[in-house]
Amino acid sequence: MPATIVLGAQWGDEGKGRVVDYFAESADYVVRYQGGNNAGHTIVVGEQRFALSLIPSGVMYPHCTPVIASGLVVDPKVLLEEIDMLTARNLDPSRLRVSSNAHLIMPYHRKLDAVMERYLGRNKIGTTKKGIGPAYTDKYARQGIRVQDLFDPRIFADKVEVALEEKNKILTRVYNQLPMDPQKIIDEYLSYADRLLPYVTDTSLLLAEGLARGEEVLFEGAQGTLLDIDHGTYPFVTSSNPTAGGAIIGSGIGPKAIDRIIGVAKAYISRVGTGPFPTELHDETGDRMIELGGEYGTVTGRRRRCGWLDLVALRYAVRVNSLTEIFLTKLDILSAFDTIKVAVAYQSLGQAYDEFPRQQRVLYNCTPVYETLPGWTTDISDVREYDDLPKEARAYIEFIEDRVGVPISWISVGPERHQLITRT
Repeated sequence: MPATIVLGAQWGDEGKGRVVDYFAESADYVVRYQGGNNAGHTIVVGEQRFALSLIPSGVMYPHCTPVIASGLVVDPKVLLEEIDMLTARNLDPSRLRVSSNAHLIMPYHRKLDAVMERYLGRNKIGTTKKGIGPAYTDKYARQGIRVQDLFDPRIFADKVEVALEEKNKILTRVYNQLPMDPQKIIDEYLSYADRLLPYVTDTSLLLAEGLARGEEVLFEGAQGTLLDIDHGTYPFVTSSNPTAGGAIIGSGIGPKAIDRIIGVAKAYISRVGTGPFPTELHDETGDRMIELGGEYGTVTGRRRRCGWLDLVALRYAVRVNSLTEIFLTKLDILSAFDTIKVAVAYQSLGQAYDEFPRQQRVLYNCTPVYETLPGWTTDISDVREYDDLPKEARAYIEFIEDRVGVPISWISVGPERHQLITRT
């Protein structure tokens, strides 16, 4: 069976973890293809809440193989902590498979991430300071250390020592930090090797063989389209490609395997960290969205910025990802509002924009052009059939579909697995 990609259609935090968990019930593999432990996803199962940052959501199902593909950067300590957490909560992570080609986040990456962000001051990017960006920098400079290097102690030690010759000069001379001890890093990371070895394999081959057998592969994107390093609101972006093309590159599976690309979008929109945000609300309405939606980062706990749904940005996500369907989340949060605004265009520097502008100066000066729709002001968390939604809620959904050109096939009306309306 061809593969499916599930990705964020906004600035991340759309509820992808819950969505992937829903589709993972019928998947044989769930694959993370980019990012690192800077991206968290929360899954609610009954009274239990699971916060994961590296291991894919498929770990919740005994029939499913969760895969960390080569496009990720992996902090081995964090990965082992997640494995231990799941084991302690009576889940079995033994099916996890990790690409031998995935790159490692090293202690000097975390250190550089923190001091570089501090050095930027008011121009900071808003990173999670977990070493993601510096790890990708080394990867593309061909100076990275990969998971497979852990299993050759001599090669691993040589690579750490060479890397620290440069990194310590930067830390001491540019940022006035103490140098880092290579032997301490070598000893720490080699101590992880034996525990990680059973999980490590050629994940590209693993997935290709699964597809050849007709098994279902689900690709799980982290962050969101507008945080893509090439297609997002640069420089306030992540260091990898959360868009659909990233699934191909990051997993080693060809594009002919993909026939379904599902974009996850909130019924409003949020962003964490700095960067342009045309529909951001700086008033009681925005504060209410944050509190009702629990808009705090899974990994960092940072308060998210919230605003009305932006259809200019959503149309852009449809285009750059070739989305086939949308999974709309958190519709129930909008039940609190008498009227609902939707951005359908921008005005910036005297010009109108129907398409997402790529110039940073234009985007920073955007004023949204809103259309106002009536709210429904009634609890919809128990609704399971589309026709049972208030007519105003149905009108809102159909307005979005009409403006973005792809169907909304699923609508979540609460955080639990069962709080879902399926329209397909």
